[in-house]
Amino acid sequence: MWSYRRIMETSTALNQTLKSLADVLDGASDTPLDAPTPCSEFDFQTLRAHVVGWLTAFTDGFTSDDHLCSDPGAVSVAGTGGDQVRELAERLDVVLPEAAAEPLRIGESAMPGDMALSMMLWEYQVHGWDLARAAGRPWAPADSALEASLEFAPGMLTPDFQGEGKAFAASVPVPETAPPLDRLVGLSGRDPHWTA
Repeated sequence: MWSYRRIMETSTALNQTLKSLADVLDGASDTPLDAPTPCSEFDFQTLRAHVVGWLTAFTDGFTSDDHLCSDPGAVSVAGTGGDQVRELAERLDVVLPEAAAEPLRIGESAMPGDMALSMMLWEYQVHGWDLARAAGRPWAPADSALEASLEFAPGMLTPDFQGEGKAFAASVPVPETAPPLDRLVGLSGRDPHWTA
């Protein structure tokens, strides 16, 4: 059930996450483009393009009349990508949380807008960590926002999507007493102790 209060909280957390991501990208200007990342299939340049491209697609979906996402592959990263992320965060801030009341269309598929918003928060918390860790930059989303993603993510990480050769690597065991960021990246198939 769509809850204005919950979606407002998710929208606020996403906005904060995206602003932190923009700062990471700006601060990583000297990171080699072929530097490895915890997202093992992507080097730094490829992951940055993935992040900026999909954020553009999702933002175009939430801000368009038909709620149809654009093509993430058609997006080029300008400079560090930081300014693009900030501009997209501002566009989302204008229409959320109300835009999340409508389904978001991705190609021929659609998902409830509130689910898409929670998915974005989770994705950019984890990919922000990927990029920050690759660049040696700090990354510290609010614990409350991380706990929300820890509640949401298991519903997306089904056997169809997680495991060898799938969209997400198998979960990495992390103690239940670990900080929420470590638990979230472990759940998402990353080793919280990964270093470049």
